Amino acid sequence: MENWTTVCSTSDLTPNGGICAKVDDNQVAIFYCKRSDTLYGLSNYDPIGKANVMSRGIIGSLSGEPYVASPLYKQHYHLETGECLEQPELKLVKFEVRKQGEQVQVLAPLAIAS
Repeated sequence: MENWTTVCSTSDLTPNGGICAKVDDNQVAIFYCKRSDTLYGLSNYDPIGKANVMSRGIIGSLSGEPYVASPLYKQHYHLETGECLEQPELKLVKFEVRKQGEQVQVLAPLAIAS
């Protein structure tokens, strides 16, 4: 069973920018691309800067692909996959995000059975 968590309303979104939401123990950076009316969800943790700052990154496109630039060291992460352009071995965790009416929801990761 899918576990969608409401994190904010659509009016809380920053057009062409990011916000941060906590889902369970995860900080999720949610980006709203106004032109395409698309939401993206990635981990808020910058693996190079070692800080939860990705929601403050600048979104744009490179070669027609959507990216977010880290606000610390400016590495570019693909908004659809989380892969780092400059260092492909690095990847941000991707979260499924959707609009449900006026609500923004994130699919909570399933707990791993021990």
